[in-house]
Amino acid sequence: MKAILVHQPGGPEELYIGEAPVPELGEEEIRVKVKATAVNRADVLQRKGMYPPPPGESNIIGLEMAGEVAEVGAKVKNWKKGDRVFALLAGGGCAEYVVVDEQVAMPIPENLSYEEAAGIAEVFLTAYQSLIWIGQLEEKQDVLIHAGASGVGTAAIQIAKWKQARVFVTISTEKKSSACQNLGADIPINYRESDFAAKVLEATAGKGVDVLIDFIGAAYMKQNLNCLALDGHMVMLALMGGHKVENFPIGKLLQKRLTLTGTTLRNRSLAYKRKLSQEFTSVCLPKFETGDFKPVIDQIMPWGEVKAAHQHMESNQHIGKIVLRVEI
Repeated sequence: MKAILVHQPGGPEELYIGEAPVPELGEEEIRVKVKATAVNRADVLQRKGMYPPPPGESNIIGLEMAGEVAEVGAKVKNWKKGDRVFALLAGGGCAEYVVVDEQVAMPIPENLSYEEAAGIAEVFLTAYQSLIWIGQLEEKQDVLIHAGASGVGTAAIQIAKWKQARVFVTISTEKKSSACQNLGADIPINYRESDFAAKVLEATAGKGVDVLIDFIGAAYMKQNLNCLALDGHMVMLALMGGHKVENFPIGKLLQKRLTLTGTTLRNRSLAYKRKLSQEFTSVCLPKFETGDFKPVIDQIMPWGEVKAAHQHMESNQHIGKIVLRVEI
């Protein structure tokens, strides 16, 4: 089969479309002919040799896909050939075929294209897990979402507004600010022009936010702790701003009874992914059918332009998802 491969760890120029073995089909798995996939930060890190897949998973990049069931395993009960599905993956999404556990696969809503569905799994499942499962977001609380115009950020805004939260986001341009507000964000803060923690505390009369979603790490840690409310939850998803904090103010954790959780989805157990995918299917997929939730797509590109797609991701100019249409 065709797949996006990496010559050697390095820049986007190391990516190419080559040949790879078709993945073997397990008894409780479905083999999917991939119609579309998407680019994620994890793909960029893996391309650079900095984020290998979990043991036993595909070495091919790609953490999500949308496509058509081509074959089902002997014990599969819920799917048949021709069904439209999408799923979160631990790897292998940038390929002609992928296999996925039948309980992790989710049905594509009838009103969505393959390209739209390919922009849902990684960001919405991450946002749902972070806000609902870990952040324990309750109705009408205050939320701060860093990188509000990112894929996860745009999904998190929609989930938070479903909970009637007041949503703060950090952004870097007026275009990104407008995009976030169009999704329901209440207070956009340009982190290049303002101290976001000071803005949050001013707007909340010193209380701070109840839930904070962070991708930055060290560079924002002290400000994050300052603008969290009593009993606040901070969920860390990435370390784009470094991983070492000098003079870490650990007293804030005690004084405010804060919960600080780091999380990833890629190396979670199959049981965890099954539960998350099934709950998301039940609770959230109907909202895509009604239009209450929507995938935010920055660009749809043919997968032959994967080098340009990775360059665009690394430029930080995108809003939402960069989707690759798989063309054979």
